[in-house]
Amino acid sequence: MQNRIVSGSSAQLSESSFISKVFLWMSFGLILSTGASFALLSQPQALRAILGNQWAFIGIFIAEIALVVWLSARIQTMSASLASTIFCVYSILNGVTVSVILLAYTGASVMQTFAITAGTFFFFSAYGLTTKKDLTSIGGLAMMSLIGVILASVVNIFLKSSGLMWVITFVGIAVFVILVAYDTQKLKKMYAMGFENADAENKYVVMGALMLYLDFINLFMLLLRLFGKRR
Repeated sequence: MQNRIVSGSSAQLSESSFISKVFLWMSFGLILSTGASFALLSQPQALRAILGNQWAFIGIFIAEIALVVWLSARIQTMSASLASTIFCVYSILNGVTVSVILLAYTGASVMQTFAITAGTFFFFSAYGLTTKKDLTSIGGLAMMSLIGVILASVVNIFLKSSGLMWVITFVGIAVFVILVAYDTQKLKKMYAMGFENADAENKYVVMGALMLYLDFINLFMLLLRLFGKRR
C-alpha cells in the first residue's frame, strides 16, 4: 500500500478535501471564463477586432489546444504553480472564444442553458461520486465515441448538413454526461494512488479541474445548440 505523504507539518488532504479542491478550481476556471466573456463583450472595438480577423480567432483556438496538450503531457514534470497558471490562461482564452459564439444567442437563453448545464453536471457528478459501479468500461466507450463526434464535426464543416449536426449534438450530449460521471469517479482513483509530495497533489488538483472544466464547457455548448434561442 502506498504511504500517504506529509509536506512540512501538513498531512495530505483527505479524499473529500481533495475532490472539493478540484471542484473549487473548476469553478474558478468557469469564473475566469465568464469574466473574460463579459469583458470582451463590453469592449466593442476588441470584439470587432477578433470577429474581423479570422486568423486571430484561429490563433486563440490553437493556443487553447496547445495549452491543454502541454498541461496534459507535461503535468509530471512541471511545477504546481505553472500548472495553475496554464489552467488560468486557458480558462481566460476559452472565455474569449466562447463569447464570440454567445453573440448568436439571446442572453436569457444563455443563462437558462447555463443553469440546465449546471444541474445536469452536478447530478452526474454526484452519481460518479456515489455509485459503486466501476465506470471505466463505459467511460472508455464514451472516449471512443467522442473521437467519432469530433471527426463527424470536422466532416460537417464541409457538408453543412443540419441532420448530421443534430445527430452530433444528441450523441455529444450523451457522451459528455457519461464523461462527467466517469471523470468525477476518476478523481477518487487518482486520490487512491497517492502523491509523491504536496506539489504533486496540487498538480493533480489542477489536472482534475481541467477534466471537469472541459466536460462542463462542452456540455454547455451542446445544450446551447439545443435550447439556445438565436438573436
